[in-house]
Amino acid sequence: MAVSPLRRDNTAPPGSGLAARLAIREGLHLGQTAGLAPGFVQGNLAILPQSLAADFLQFCRLNPKPCPLIGTSAPGDPRVAELGADLDIRTDLPRYRVWRNGELVAEPDDITEFWRDDLVSFVIGCSFSFEQALTAEGIELRHITHGCNVPMYRTSIATSEAGPFRGPMVVSMRPLKPADAIRAVQITTRFPSVHGAPVHIGKPELIGIKDVMKPDYGDAVEVRDDELPVFWACGVTPQSVIATAKPEFCITHYPGSMLVTDRKNTEFAIM
Repeated sequence: MAVSPLRRDNTAPPGSGLAARLAIREGLHLGQTAGLAPGFVQGNLAILPQSLAADFLQFCRLNPKPCPLIGTSAPGDPRVAELGADLDIRTDLPRYRVWRNGELVAEPDDITEFWRDDLVSFVIGCSFSFEQALTAEGIELRHITHGCNVPMYRTSIATSEAGPFRGPMVVSMRPLKPADAIRAVQITTRFPSVHGAPVHIGKPELIGIKDVMKPDYGDAVEVRDDELPVFWACGVTPQSVIATAKPEFCITHYPGSMLVTDRKNTEFAIM
């Protein structure tokens, strides 16, 4: 697909989504993006061949908790205009995952060499986006305190099928004191486009998690005796269904390394 040249800004307001993308694009920010560009929406990424795009779009529509879709591209176009004017999906995430037939084959920090004219990008809302609202209320988020990635787990919660896409929901976990957990439910309910309220609180074994200290993605964090593990649906879910669908080619974000957009978190609040 022929597209017009991407706009390239050399400067951006400090702390903005664009500033974060420029730093990532230039290799100045590596690793996870939690806490980066506070106030700006972050997104998970799934890039699929156009032949699978309609089925994946339906999968997102049927599973709005783990896959709240906030932006899509035209086939072959590395831009997602509704999320940022100077945005190149090929370079603006710190790290990616490249899959062939359901197998992970590469984890590059730039996917320009893998780009194809039939690829469609899907950007899915990320729980990192509601974390500012939680911390503004004085709720500690341990992965931010410790400067690590949020822990994520495959669960026994099934997603609704669409075409070849099926598999378990992935959740992210934040340990909270009971009073903070109640407040977190109230706060995150306001943000359905970035996963909304938790899907489970306490007793991880009831959703198929055997050991919270052994996450499938991200880093383990301590759950203290006076805390409950609180679980939110997670946009890493498409990576769990890729193992089942086994598309001939697919690209996703590396867990914790998100797309930082120009959209404000307040735009996605419903009350």
